[in-house]
Amino acid sequence: MSYFKTALLLAGLTALFMGVGYLIGGANGALIALIVAAAMNIFTYWNSDRMVLSMYGAQEVDERSAPDLHRMVAELAGRAGLPMPRVFIMDNPQPNAFATGRNPENAAVAVTTGLMHQLSREELAGVVAHELAHIKHHDTLLMTITATIAGAISMVAQFGMFFGGNRENNNGPGLIGSLALMILAPLGAMLVQMAISRTREYAADEMGARICGQPMWLASALGRIEAAAHQVPNVDAERSPATAHMFIINPLSGQGMDNLFATHPSTDNRIAALQRLAAEIGGTTYRPASAFSRSAGVAPASVPPRGSGRSPWGGQPRDRGPWG
Repeated sequence: MSYFKTALLLAGLTALFMGVGYLIGGANGALIALIVAAAMNIFTYWNSDRMVLSMYGAQEVDERSAPDLHRMVAELAGRAGLPMPRVFIMDNPQPNAFATGRNPENAAVAVTTGLMHQLSREELAGVVAHELAHIKHHDTLLMTITATIAGAISMVAQFGMFFGGNRENNNGPGLIGSLALMILAPLGAMLVQMAISRTREYAADEMGARICGQPMWLASALGRIEAAAHQVPNVDAERSPATAHMFIINPLSGQGMDNLFATHPSTDNRIAALQRLAAEIGGTTYRPASAFSRSAGVAPASVPPRGSGRSPWGGQPRDRGPWG
């Protein structure tokens, strides 16, 4: 998707926000909504990484507290021609990851403990490369701003339901209008949000595969994460569904098919695209996640205290890849 099309989608999201404001407060409401949307974009531009990382309780790690992970990110960032991003770990059993930040110079990559415990070194490298691709494409700012505005639209729509539903004059939407507002406004925001996210995922898959040099590493990781995401809940994501599109695989329960209402493309479609790429540039044969033995990953271990000097991988032996 071109940046021009992305700009149009964001403009549509802002227009939807203004429309909600108009239904609640008329022309003045639309103007206020426009000002609020602009203020949110400015605030999010400077604080997007801190907002999302704090929301998920992510802890920053370095070469002393998580040497293997930190070294892997540094190696892959070098291959991608990117500055070294900050590295974070989220204490969450669901295997997943996302990237955030306003630009490559102020970016962060966050992975869950579940991802580190359940994936092999090669699969983890594929996931990290995918997130670095988002950074290189400047997707991280776009996705965070989209999440902020989409969440605000849902909040304002609920506000209109509670404060506009009892009005019988022409200054508010009325009961029927409020009900429609509460249902249709978040739905419209979700559609714009999904249109942005789904196209970006395919592009990040391709570039991530090229960064790590092995499309099947990422394909294998996607299959494993998809299988686990439907079994292991992500409580933080369920509380903030507007951020679901930021993860490599939808962290919310009950999502699946590649349809209009999915936050991500079908994982099967993504794997098929990576298989085609592997045939072009070379790569290993894909095996479903269930075919991998448990020993491919690392035995579960608790996240060490920050500054303890012990790797969150627990020092357990792992399949050795190009990062040691």
